[in-house]
Amino acid sequence: MTRHPRVWMGLGLWPAAGLAEAAWDVNMRTGVTDVSHSVFNLHMTIFWICVVIGILVFAAMFWSMLMHRRSQGHQPAHFHENTRVEVLWTVIPLLILIGMAIPATRTLMHIYDTSESDVDIQVTGYQWKWHYKYLGEDVEFFSNLTTPRDQINNREAKGEHYLLEVDEPLVIPAGAKVRFLITAADVIHSWWVPDLAVKKDAIPGFVNESWTRVERPGIYRGQCTELCGKDHGFMPVVVEVKSAEDYAAWIGEKKEEAARIKELTSKDWTLDELMAHGEKVYQTNCVACHQANGEGIPPTFPALKGSPIATGEAQAHLDIVVHGKRGTSMPAFGGQLSEVDIAAVITYERNAWGNKVGDMVLPKDVLAFKQADEASQ
Repeated sequence: MTRHPRVWMGLGLWPAAGLAEAAWDVNMRTGVTDVSHSVFNLHMTIFWICVVIGILVFAAMFWSMLMHRRSQGHQPAHFHENTRVEVLWTVIPLLILIGMAIPATRTLMHIYDTSESDVDIQVTGYQWKWHYKYLGEDVEFFSNLTTPRDQINNREAKGEHYLLEVDEPLVIPAGAKVRFLITAADVIHSWWVPDLAVKKDAIPGFVNESWTRVERPGIYRGQCTELCGKDHGFMPVVVEVKSAEDYAAWIGEKKEEAARIKELTSKDWTLDELMAHGEKVYQTNCVACHQANGEGIPPTFPALKGSPIATGEAQAHLDIVVHGKRGTSMPAFGGQLSEVDIAAVITYERNAWGNKVGDMVLPKDVLAFKQADEASQ
């Protein structure tokens, strides 16, 4: 008994350790919307029906095996072609299924009713970020992961919202019916926010609809739930619900920001300005594949440091950033980034990590390239 005191001590502390663990939630979230409550209530209704069925079935099985076993001298009964039994085991399951179908149908009709929306937002999945476009408002932006790479690479402690934090959350007004038009630009993604009970596949070439109405302002987080590539886990969804007054102020600011960005296209930029802005764009959109030092991850993600693209003709560099490269992981950024962002990141790549080409690509050069591209099509 005394040979292994640590084993017995460990067994004695086991119950206490279990109590010290964080809450182990195995049920669905109740959520914060009428739809999420309907889904949760339906889930619990079906769950308890299954529990009752399970108890009755197993009770009957164990009672039969215990009280009618052969050792007690019982002989098996025969129910072959017993009309009453066959009617019972047909009618009872049918009534149970009807009882399940009625609340399920009511909930599904509620989920799929996207009519009479107050705000319409197009949600487009890209590897690995989300694009939000407010239809009729001339407001659109990308939402990118902002968890530091040092946390991802285990060089520093994980933050509170590890892999669930973005630079630009989707903002919606409280109390309004918001319709989502969900699609993708490259591969299949899935837009999921548990607290809103919204989960829809984003499929290239298709538009799926969903909706929500959140009465309480707050921040609600989710993720892409489709295996969309190597950075599948780095594609969070953050929805910020604002009051009607705060939302109106926010949408006004975004419109002004969009107007300022258009004005910046015609501005005469300096090399230092483009380099500073380009570094930010690179850290947001390019660093995952090409690395912060520009050395990439060969052979899948080639280096930009000293590469023929980053040190060669500026036009070829512009072409590959705008159109991407087929057959590789290089996406087309022409529809993802503004003219200012494209010009800045190209200028940065051509003058960082010792490349020192010394030239600049201006936003108006990018705009002229896109216009010529459209005219040739």
